[in-house]
Amino acid sequence: MEDHTARRSYRMKDRARTQAETRDRIVNATMRLHDEKGVAATSFVDIARRAGIGAATVYRHFPTLGSLVAACGAHVWKEMDPPVPERAPDIFKDVAGTEDRLQHLVEELDRFYRRGALRLTAAYADRHLIPELDEFLRAVEAGVAALVREAVKEERLPDAVLRLLIALTDFPVWTAMQKVSDDELERQRLVARLLGCAIGSAR
Repeated sequence: MEDHTARRSYRMKDRARTQAETRDRIVNATMRLHDEKGVAATSFVDIARRAGIGAATVYRHFPTLGSLVAACGAHVWKEMDPPVPERAPDIFKDVAGTEDRLQHLVEELDRFYRRGALRLTAAYADRHLIPELDEFLRAVEAGVAALVREAVKEERLPDAVLRLLIALTDFPVWTAMQKVSDDELERQRLVARLLGCAIGSAR
């Protein structure tokens, strides 16, 4: 009886491990295809082919596109390590003065956006088509907004100016600003000054 129970337990663990491995293969294949083709353009057939399994297996693990995108999003979140509101105070704890805090904000966002540029570009392109992408980007944008508010918290700015600062630090704006200068440090200084000008308009 004990041997039978042990064998059954082993089979269940082996089956669970196999299912987890298959799930990981699907997610990894999907993420590679999203990088290559975009999110909305990637079909379940494409994913099955890349993962070396049948399309029915993909559907069994992820019955909807949304569930698959959410699973990929969890992996991407860990890789990108985006800013989150609760960590914002620590990021600026040793930085005094608005000018220095703006410069630090720009540098911090620059590192994050470079880290996540490929995946963020794909997500922004299809966010209007896939609710889970929109949810992912809303979380990213909330973290960015928290950094902005923390950077300028001593300024007591009107809401309209805060919204302007948040808009100027959004990923699509960051992408456009890459065309301003090939010199990264110069570009960061220009963006920090631009934010400073936006604050000055409220004084």
